[in-house]
Amino acid sequence: METGKTTWKVDPTHSEIEFKVKHMMISTVTGSFEKFDAQVEAADDTFKNANFNFSAKIDSINTKNSDRDTHLKSDDFFNAEKFPQLTFKSKSFDGKKMVGDLTIRDITKEITLDVDFNGIAEDPYGQIKAGFEAEGSINRKDFNLSWNAVTEAGSIVVSDKVRLIANLQFIKQ
Repeated sequence: METGKTTWKVDPTHSEIEFKVKHMMISTVTGSFEKFDAQVEAADDTFKNANFNFSAKIDSINTKNSDRDTHLKSDDFFNAEKFPQLTFKSKSFDGKKMVGDLTIRDITKEITLDVDFNGIAEDPYGQIKAGFEAEGSINRKDFNLSWNAVTEAGSIVVSDKVRLIANLQFIKQ
């Protein structure tokens, strides 16, 4: 850790990582990663230009449908066996926009997330916590999550666009 920087660790019981994707272009399926880790190194309580690091275990994917989860873990999508986690490392954060590298499978792309920093509060146990809500979208095919099918009527089964939503609470270390 650099001198003068404070480390914040994610509080998994008060955090969630979700993704949303259109199914057959008429409804949205929500999924989440149950196992993830994140930390921030910040020079001050504004978190501007802080370093955010995040990883999620692909095997922990949950869309409330075990067949679909098994398919998502297969080589058609994430290939959890060969690529067990996805990662994100920030490059810049101005308080509203976060730019960083997202790695899924063996592909790394720069993405931009819209971030709401909800402030800092002390919990009843004396822990100092900071809350963030981040949202962005990716094209899944950019990360080689390329499986698709078309219905008899010509509807695409899974949209290429995937929305990412992270609600994260961090504990000051």
